Amino acid sequence: MPNTDKIHIDAALVRRLVAVQFPQWADLPVKPVEFGGWDNRTFHLGEQMTVRLPSAEEYVSSVEKEHCWLPKLAPLLPLPIPVPLAMGKPAQGYPWHWSIYKWLDGETVSIERIADLWQFATALAEFLVALQRIDSTGGPHNFSRCGGPLLIYDAEIRQSLAILADAIDVAAVTAVWDKALESSWQGFPVWFHGDVAVGNLLVENGALSAVIDFGCSGVGDPACDLVIAWTLFKGESRDVFRAALPLDSATWARGRGWALWKALIVCAALPGTNSLEIEKSWRVIDEVLADYKREG
Repeated sequence: MPNTDKIHIDAALVRRLVAVQFPQWADLPVKPVEFGGWDNRTFHLGEQMTVRLPSAEEYVSSVEKEHCWLPKLAPLLPLPIPVPLAMGKPAQGYPWHWSIYKWLDGETVSIERIADLWQFATALAEFLVALQRIDSTGGPHNFSRCGGPLLIYDAEIRQSLAILADAIDVAAVTAVWDKALESSWQGFPVWFHGDVAVGNLLVENGALSAVIDFGCSGVGDPACDLVIAWTLFKGESRDVFRAALPLDSATWARGRGWALWKALIVCAALPGTNSLEIEKSWRVIDEVLADYKREG
């Protein structure tokens, strides 16, 4: 879990930072966003902007990356993405750069808020296809988190299996993981979002309306963007999502590996995971194993 014990991030801090560095917005009200994210603390600034402050040093690099790349990606994508308006500097006891963004309308996605799950799956796939087609020359790498070889997480998988040995089908999980490790991305690096999760997808009137939080984005293997196939979709909606993405079976096997790793380390309560997600993670593991068995 990010350690913010010595860095108290609250609305009062945000007000001070804005007042000193962006006095034109000093009179706007500041209040926390209901779901502020894990890597950043997010606040409303008036009605048209948000302020995002990295919650730990490991997330700071995403600030400059988003300010550099999001304006270049946005015109080439079929859905709105965050619009950086200003970059703040360390001050007032806060040690890192931070950002102000344009507010994007919509609610975070849930099954209940989606009018047509097949249409939603298609729209998300079309967004990812458009992202992958953007020229990746000079794009950032983020291999310590996404877009690189899954092998970097092998030790965590083995550790998790040892912890959960009495509660999980070790042989089945190992088979899925070994299959994921058999291949690597052989094409030219492509753009990936890095965290295509329900908290980073917005809906309006039941339809996908925006994709947010590109802090994990970069260029490399797009398999990491397939995790939502097992965290949100299932059955026919997963098939629709898969059919709309021009990716081979090996990439899908790595995508299953990404989903398995993320869920497994949460269930094993490894450091840096969110214990509130354990129940959901067990369901994801069940979906991954069933899908692997079905593909057989």
